[in-house]
Amino acid sequence: MIRYELSGRTALVTGAASGIGLATATALAEAGCRVALNHLADDPRGPEGVARLRGAGHEVIAAPGNVGDPADGPRMVEQAVAGLGRLDFLVNNAGTPGTTKLIPSGALEMITEELWQTVIQVNLLGLFRCSKAAAPALKAARGAVVNVASVAGLDSPGSSMAYGATKAGVISLTKNLARGLAPEVRVNAVAPGAVDSPWMVEWTEERRAKSAEKALLKRRCQPEDLAEVILFLLAGAGMVTGQTVVVDGGMTLEAR
Repeated sequence: MIRYELSGRTALVTGAASGIGLATATALAEAGCRVALNHLADDPRGPEGVARLRGAGHEVIAAPGNVGDPADGPRMVEQAVAGLGRLDFLVNNAGTPGTTKLIPSGALEMITEELWQTVIQVNLLGLFRCSKAAAPALKAARGAVVNVASVAGLDSPGSSMAYGATKAGVISLTKNLARGLAPEVRVNAVAPGAVDSPWMVEWTEERRAKSAEKALLKRRCQPEDLAEVILFLLAGAGMVTGQTVVVDGGMTLEAR
């Protein structure tokens, strides 16, 4: 992974108890950044991640809170900014499929109102609320935001059409936040393909193998693959904003 010198910088990573979020928080901390690690209050992996990074000598604070809650999400951001003292980087990674099973596009009866509400509140409105709450601090620091979208928001079916619709919304919101927060703040997104990380949708070993075979690079993404691109968009890429970078090993390209 390319190394950046981020001493004196600060970051908030949402959904950082595991997977892409934890890998990104770890990479930022290893680069010298002070990191607020967001996690659900009842998820023990959050405090464990904070303790592990502190044990390695990194400056990390816990930022418990539910980004899908209209009050708790902004409160979490404000407390994280206060704890860090400033905010240079925001990674909107928190998300949910809202289901443990893949829902085929033809199974409309399985796309419930509850599913829609869950994925919209977390994946789309939560991202907007966190960005809005962080905007003053990010502007003051002339910082950067990276949103975690998905290839499901482009031309891959994803776990459900509801999930895919929210991730398409993230890609659109990324462009409009880039417009709204310019020129002080850059806003970009990454769109992961199949990633080997803890997730609530059940994948069989056969499906995992097929997804790797579909990729031009013949493997599934690791969380660290996404963290590498996220750090580039945060700490480098000074003239890149409003863009979504697909990180899928060529899986969707081969599918065409």
